[in-house]
Amino acid sequence: MEEKLKQIKSSCKRVVLYGPESTGKTTLAKQLSDHYNEPWVPEFARDYLQKIWEQEKRICEPKDLLPIAMGQMKAENKWIKKSNSLLICDTNLFETMVYSKYYYDGTCDPLLEKYALENRYDLYLLTNIDIPWVKDDLRDKPNERAKSFQIFKEELEKNNIPFKIVKGDFEKRFNICKKYIDELIKDV
Repeated sequence: MEEKLKQIKSSCKRVVLYGPESTGKTTLAKQLSDHYNEPWVPEFARDYLQKIWEQEKRICEPKDLLPIAMGQMKAENKWIKKSNSLLICDTNLFETMVYSKYYYDGTCDPLLEKYALENRYDLYLLTNIDIPWVKDDLRDKPNERAKSFQIFKEELEKNNIPFKIVKGDFEKRFNICKKYIDELIKDV
């Protein structure tokens, strides 16, 4: 099982869009992928949990987190092989770990936490909550956005992970991300 949570080695630069629900990560991932003509890794949890919602009318439970983490890494490892120099990730195991702690009283499966902390990314882009929250079947904390953002930010700081905050409207967010990615890949 541990092999399913490890990143495969690559010289490719990995950028992760990271942050609370409904902060534009998927929109940015698609835009950046198109701009750089490089692949992006969709959020595995979204499709996985949507199917559970439609079939069982339930939300995420702790037993879902390892399958989500394994699905996310399988997708990331698949797409890194198809990348020339850059991979845009619409979430990662670190985000799954933070969600686990946020939703389940500070707990996280030790294996998930181990790889959430071991897997490495070249750039974390923390998406702010300054755009409108959009309701869907899976999003459930519109009134806890400030608290959620603070938790996401504190986890990065606690684990000494450098990051850049992305805020503003979608055009401004895209330009901020582009600036940071351009700096990251300028010598590639």
